[in-house]
Order: sequence, then C-alpha cells, then structure tokens
Amino acid sequence: MRLLWSFIAGGIFGAGLLISGMTDTRKVIGWLDIFGSWDPTLAFVMAGAVVVMGIAWQIAARRGQPVLGGAFPEAPAPRVGRNLVIGSTLFGMGWGLAGLCPGPAIASLSWGGTGGLVFVAAMALGMFAAPPLKSRLEQQQAT
Repeated sequence: MRLLWSFIAGGIFGAGLLISGMTDTRKVIGWLDIFGSWDPTLAFVMAGAVVVMGIAWQIAARRGQPVLGGAFPEAPAPRVGRNLVIGSTLFGMGWGLAGLCPGPAIASLSWGGTGGLVFVAAMALGMFAAPPLKSRLEQQQAT
C-alpha cells in the first residue's frame, strides 16, 4: 500500500513539474538570467510549494505518526556546515548549467530528449561516487 501511495505522489509531483514548465530548461535558465530575459515563473512555483509544504508540516506536527505507518524522521540540526555549503554550491552550479534539478530531470525522461537522460546519468554517477569520496576526504582530513 505504501508503494502505491509513493507512486501516486511521485506521479502528481511529476505532473506538476510538467504542467508548470519546470522540465523546460529554458524556463529555469530564464529564472537565473536576471540581466537578460528574466522569467519569474519559477518564483510562483516555489511559492506554491512553500505554501503546500507549510500546510503539510502543520498537519504532520499534529499527528503522532504518518498515515501509512512508521515514524516521522527527526528534524535535522539547523546548522550551516561545510557539507551543506559545498553540496548547495554544487547543486546550484549543476542547476544553472543544465537548467534541471533532480525532480524535473526525472520527469523530463517521460517526454524524451537526450539532455534529461544525460543529466540523470550524471546525477546517478555522482550519487554513487559521493559517499566513497566523502569518506576518503574525511579520512585524509583526520590524518
């Protein structure tokens, strides 16, 4: 049952990305092009997401456990560290260069095109390479 609801939620998320145009790299790059032909569409998408998540967090705070069982994850510590800064910088660089981030990239696979496929392949490679690289860097830093 949980898998079914995950599939439905992912489908709704992907449909929202397609409808809002966030799988179109020109829209995302247009948002970042503040000195050129700036496109404010992404601001409205972000604002809508913030409102929906704000409501979801309020509902979750009143519940003892998730509807589908298990437990809510603990909130992360609100600290800004090296990993957050480096990760955010890399994420932003990739977003700005490609015009895609993980959600829209996966949604873009549904309509074809090699750009999304290359991005998802590079993202998967980075996801697999990051943990061993992080461990290696931490070991070198400890010595």
